[in-house]
Amino acid sequence: MPLELVIFVGLQAAGKSTYYRDHFAATHVHVSKDLMKHARSRDGRQEQEIARALAAGRSVVVDNTNPTPVVRAPLIALGRRHGARVVAYFFETTVKDAVARNRLREGNARVPDVAVYVTARKLVPPTFEEGFDEVRVIAPLPPIIAAT
Repeated sequence: MPLELVIFVGLQAAGKSTYYRDHFAATHVHVSKDLMKHARSRDGRQEQEIARALAAGRSVVVDNTNPTPVVRAPLIALGRRHGARVVAYFFETTVKDAVARNRLREGNARVPDVAVYVTARKLVPPTFEEGFDEVRVIAPLPPIIAAT
């Protein structure tokens, strides 16, 4: 399998981390700023972890919201420097469904609702023009149905 840098793009609670566990855990290193609570520069640490894995010949999944081309550009460039195939996975979901799923999260996994709304306002779907070799769209998870 060729060296790959997978960049997840999507709202909080869109199913990104679950998708990683279900589809990539056995083959790709998981890099997520959510796991870097005490890092001084989470962007810097993320870049170091990605570079270290790619330099060792290991494929990587970047599991963050990565909402804009400006945020994604340094990741794409890093993948290119290491000769990796760079793939975007865009997680389609409505803000309403993301907020509902987020409210089911517990502890630090739950973010304030406003964070989902802020990300939604910034969210730009990934495109080939950004430099991706492939762009995959992941269908929305089923909506949360409230118990009656």
